Amino acid sequence: MNGYQLTFYTEQNRRHGHQTICEWLLHEVRKLGINGATVINCAEGIGHAGSHHAAHMLRLDDQPVQIILAVTEEEAGQLLDIVRAENVHVFYVRFPIEFGVIGDDVPHKAAKHFSVFKRSQE
Repeated sequence: MNGYQLTFYTEQNRRHGHQTICEWLLHEVRKLGINGATVINCAEGIGHAGSHHAAHMLRLDDQPVQIILAVTEEEAGQLLDIVRAENVHVFYVRFPIEFGVIGDDVPHKAAKHFSVFKRSQE
């Protein structure tokens, strides 16, 4: 399948409303029915304005975060339109990719998911 890799770059403490930008983006991704997103907490980075961002032992709020998705062209357009409409200040990269799944269809195991805010089991 051809589509795009969308990567959003933000910091742990950046918020949109009452949610972090990461939480807000993942919520919007779920609402669009997009399956699959990876969140990577990074050790440090330099932001688009030249500021140094890093996780410190006692303070993780400035920690850089990446949200990575493999999406179709339509899904990429929909998600970027939502981000623009909400006027969320976030840096992103979009580039064309080929993606898919290799191997037999393995039954999905029930996974336990624990969150700081709620506990759910899928």
